[in-house]
Amino acid sequence: MQILENEPMSKHTSFKVGGPARYFAKAECLEDLKKALNMACEKGLPYFILGNGTNLLVSDKGFDGLVITLAGEFSEIQDLGNGAFKVGAATPLGRFARSALKQGFAGIHKLAGIPGTLGGAIYMNAGAYGQEIGTCCTQVTVLDSDGSIRELSNADCAFSYRQSIFQGNNPSTIGSASSPTFMTILSAMFQLSAASAECKTVADLETELAECMAKRKATQPLNMPNAGSTFKRLEVGSADTPTQIAPGYYIEQAGLKGYRIGGAEVSTVHANFIVNAGGATANDIMELSEFVQNKVTEKFGIQLHREIILLGKFE
Repeated sequence: MQILENEPMSKHTSFKVGGPARYFAKAECLEDLKKALNMACEKGLPYFILGNGTNLLVSDKGFDGLVITLAGEFSEIQDLGNGAFKVGAATPLGRFARSALKQGFAGIHKLAGIPGTLGGAIYMNAGAYGQEIGTCCTQVTVLDSDGSIRELSNADCAFSYRQSIFQGNNPSTIGSASSPTFMTILSAMFQLSAASAECKTVADLETELAECMAKRKATQPLNMPNAGSTFKRLEVGSADTPTQIAPGYYIEQAGLKGYRIGGAEVSTVHANFIVNAGGATANDIMELSEFVQNKVTEKFGIQLHREIILLGKFE
């Protein structure tokens, strides 16, 4: 396993910004991962498990710790039969969703356009167009930082809107890699339903996916570096209409579409996306997100909460 030093995180995030990670490792197998975690523990360093970096903002100062990305055996999809699958944490979510669709299974096909990995999707309970990854996940296998492997049930994972138990176990924010409470997602089990059980065919699922992809292309700034939705939607019931639980509604009503700080811009296509319009820094993006939060609170009395994960120290 190769350990890189001072690896630019701008190479590993969809925002294309971020300073260097002090150490950067690619773990191809469980032994590699344990070695990397032991290194962090021995050096007293915080660590961060990186997927595709599609929901991540890394500080311009970088991350004074160890970033670990998974590959190799963590990218495998095992078909266990009858709609049951075991999927490695490094597997692209889109690859799994499309593979299951081709075999005639529904439940996650609308998630095929999400650019992250399976592990990141579990961490965030990723969802789109009425589907969430946690709904059909039956079990998650994790590695505790004491080296033990555990199986967590769906209930153990405490899935809710863009939330899971794993978000409370992030050693990158603590400054220590020694606590046994921190968990690294290794793989997850799924039980999907046959398309026929929903009175649908594979062609029907493919049509639904195509419609989702077309909507995504028409309504999101896919041609500019971004990290997906910047803010989480409001709780259902906190507004009068479904439209008003969407952060983009308030951001647009506040007149912030196209507003810029440095190279960061509130997308003119979708107001809940902050994009790197050219030459943005992580600080530009952070400042703009805070500006948007303050303006929406000032105008509507509503507090928006970031969906994007922050890594490193921000001023």
